[in-house]
This record gives sequence, C-alpha cells and structure tokens, in this order.
Amino acid sequence: MFSKIFPKLHSEGYKFIVIAIIFTIILYNLSIFLGFFGIVLTAWVYYFFRDPERVIIENDDFLVSPADGEIIKVEEVSGPKELGLEKKTFKKISVFMNVFDCHVNRVPCSGHVEEILYKPGKFFNASLDKASEDNERNYYKIKDSHGNEIIVVQIAGLIARRIVCETNKNQNLKQGDRIGMIRFGSRADIYYENYEPLVKVGQKAISGETLLAKK
Repeated sequence: MFSKIFPKLHSEGYKFIVIAIIFTIILYNLSIFLGFFGIVLTAWVYYFFRDPERVIIENDDFLVSPADGEIIKVEEVSGPKELGLEKKTFKKISVFMNVFDCHVNRVPCSGHVEEILYKPGKFFNASLDKASEDNERNYYKIKDSHGNEIIVVQIAGLIARRIVCETNKNQNLKQGDRIGMIRFGSRADIYYENYEPLVKVGQKAISGETLLAKK
C-alpha cells in the first residue's frame, strides 16, 4: 500500500527534488503563502518523477504501451526515414504524455535492440503531427521474438528539454523493461508490423500494462 501512495523516484528526479526543496525554503522565508506554493511545487516534482512498478503480461503475442498517456494516433504510415525504413509500411500508435503522466518509458515487447539513434531538434507541442519529424527524439529499433521490427520513438515536447536513454545497442530486453524517460511533457510513438491494434484514439494507456496490439 505504501508503494502505491509513494512510488519510488526515478534517478533523474533527485536533483530536481533538492532544487525544489531549497526553492521552497527560500520562498518560506519570504512568506508563508509562497512557502506553501513551494511545497506544492515540490510535491509535483516528486509526482512527475515517480517510477511505479507495473504488472507486465509477459506474452510476446502482444505489444504493451511504451508510455502512460492518451492515444492520439492509430494509423498506417511509412517507416522512419532516419532508420532507412521510409519504403516500408508500418502501423503506428502515438501516446501523448502530459505533465501529470508518469514519464518513464518501457519496451513494448521482448527483443534485441538493433539500433539506437538520437536526433536533436525543436520543441513543438508533442501532440502535433510535425513533432514526429521536427522535435528532439530518440529511436529504438528492436527485433522481437517473432522476427518483426518494432520501432519505439521518444519525442520531446513543448516543455521537455531532455530525453534520457537507459538502454544500449545490442541489449536484450524483456517486455516491460524500462528504456528511459522524457522530462516534462512529451510523446512516444511505436511503429510495428504483423500485429493488429487493440486501442483507439482518446483511450488512456498505462506504460507496460495497456495492450496496444495483438499478433
């Protein structure tokens, strides 16, 4: 029960918590009202960097969501040109993370990380279509147990200024393993083949738990 109310903190969050506490102390010395504002800010920083445990289905016939948030795209598109896949057709699901969603990202399936590619970019609102091509982003190309190519893309948003990658090329991952996080509002795209979507636009997703597609 305690871990439900106070989930563990992602390592990226500790320095921000310290900054928020120092800021709160300064504000409190100025006025009680400002100090209360600092307490609220500190609580939000903790909430943003939370890293709760998730129950993973551990079934390679399904793809689980790489992110918490709202499903904003379910479509068929060309693959990312950055990975040389623009001539190949994929299904794509996009999950938008607002500043209140958990921002720790997870791998949708078990598999081998064949490539990781970071692309610097701009910081448009992550819900916009052009965010997939213009914003700062990080690509993970994964070969699943069925031999399919699964692409996960972390996309920085309007407020986000850093993508954190915690995965290495040639690493073998289990479904639901953490691959990194994005700081302060962002989006995750997943490109896949040979699976059928199980979600629709407007649905809320939970990283590692929501089933996005079925073999």
